[in-house]
Amino acid sequence: MDSLSCKQTPIAYLTRKQQISCCHRLNSPFLNEHENAAVYGKCNNIWGHGHNYTVEVTVRGPIDQKTGMILNLTNLKDCMEKVVMDKLDHRNIDKEVEHFTSTPSTTENLAVYIFEELKKHMSHPKLLYEVKVHETDKNVMYFRGEYDENVSSDF
Repeated sequence: MDSLSCKQTPIAYLTRKQQISCCHRLNSPFLNEHENAAVYGKCNNIWGHGHNYTVEVTVRGPIDQKTGMILNLTNLKDCMEKVVMDKLDHRNIDKEVEHFTSTPSTTENLAVYIFEELKKHMSHPKLLYEVKVHETDKNVMYFRGEYDENVSSDF
């Protein structure tokens, strides 16, 4: 008996990558000018700075026996276009994305923002497994939809 004829449904992961360019300034409304400078250093520059981010979105789920897919890749591509490209690419995210007018635009918060926005646009949001944001070749942040119940959040 081959592995496809067994009664168990395989669980698989599908990841799509997208590159975006955007600028921001690391600055927290909860800190004063001196605290922001101390915490964020050169990334607190009043003129901001930019990144060429790579965003990876991973879905996880059973492989449908009829289609052979977890999710139609076109659906994931369309959702990423709406959330990542249309809202973030070539933007000053602190000024053009409402969420970041009151939340520091760290890579951590960017990953959470993308995850939560994707859930709003996906036909099957429970399939969303992970959003990974590569700030640089050496700095990568990922978010899997987990929250610490002991700490408040804006989401």
